[in-house]
Amino acid sequence: MASPARVSLKTFLSTARKALSTPSAQRLNPLTFVIGNESADLDSICSAVLLAYFRTHTPPHTLHIPLSNLPRADLALRPELTAILGPAGLNPDDLLTLSDIPKDGLRPGQTQWLLVDHNAPTGFLANHLTTTTSAGSNPLIGCIDHHDDEGVIPTSSRPRIFAKCGSCMSLVLDHIKPTWTALPPSREIDTQLSHLALGPILIDTTNLASKDKTTGWDVRAVELAEAKLLQTGGYDRTSYFDAITELKEDISGLSYRDVLRKDYKRWADGGLVLGMSSVVQGVEYLTTELGDSAGFLEALASWAREQGLDIAAVMTVSRPQGVFTRELLVWAFGEEGVKVARQFVDKNEGALGLETWGEGLLDGEDGEKGEWRACWTQRQVESSRKQVAPMLREAMRDASKL
Repeated sequence: MASPARVSLKTFLSTARKALSTPSAQRLNPLTFVIGNESADLDSICSAVLLAYFRTHTPPHTLHIPLSNLPRADLALRPELTAILGPAGLNPDDLLTLSDIPKDGLRPGQTQWLLVDHNAPTGFLANHLTTTTSAGSNPLIGCIDHHDDEGVIPTSSRPRIFAKCGSCMSLVLDHIKPTWTALPPSREIDTQLSHLALGPILIDTTNLASKDKTTGWDVRAVELAEAKLLQTGGYDRTSYFDAITELKEDISGLSYRDVLRKDYKRWADGGLVLGMSSVVQGVEYLTTELGDSAGFLEALASWAREQGLDIAAVMTVSRPQGVFTRELLVWAFGEEGVKVARQFVDKNEGALGLETWGEGLLDGEDGEKGEWRACWTQRQVESSRKQVAPMLREAMRDASKL
């Protein structure tokens, strides 16, 4: 593919949409996708778009299609995304989602995938690879991620980048820096790209103020993006961060089901299935402002049934009186699920600083149903879902060996 003319993000996404909708018989090459994880948070969605844009502008100039890993209807659950897309010259309708995959599907041998913000396919992508990948072939061509390497991405893949940092976008910016530097400058386009890049980094590092999350990768990435904004005016980092945060933390109009699925990940390990929702308000808000304890528990049980979960977990983040607070609720279903949950607590209670929440108001055990549930305040606030989910998954794998 010849070097593409430098275009806006909107035009780039329009070109990607046309390529995706082209009948398979008329395609000369496999479609190359860039896709984030199935929680489809700001980091995943924005990183996929930015990486796809710059990879398309990098020799051999293969068109990379950024695919947001969620149905189109779920974009409405992310009003904070609009606060980032607007300054980037975009709106949610411009994004490509799972709903935009052609009705005849994606054929075997006609796709290749570059992963961002995850490195082990789940959900749609795992199902697609299972049903379309022939023996001896591997359509996973690369990965940029700030999670632990799960050993799925081939060692020969390029890029294959793993590093701990607050935002995966920071690693993406480091990777594409040579391309961005080499491209002819465009005030309008560089402004769009910079806002798209800065949004998730500022959110994931609390405006670079989080000592636990912010790394040199994040600082350098912000410096790179903000350097592109020096001559544009109209940008204030704190104001931009505050605007996104306000929208991100407002879940007042959502149902419990929408709250649970807004930032949700699902894993299968050791013959069991774990689903974990991250929520940007505390348990007290969920059980007093959004509804009540009975309604919240009923909705969580219903969500667990819908998702076929053996273990349902909810992690919250809140700032009562300005104090950063985490809470964790784990609900196990079935004998094996209960065994895993108890093992998780036995091994990690001290390390996570788990203390019973609300005098055990949400705790419960039903021997006849084979269920067990507990909710804690998590004093070790440095551990987010990125750390807690692997602890639960390890317990799931260990239990399957007994």
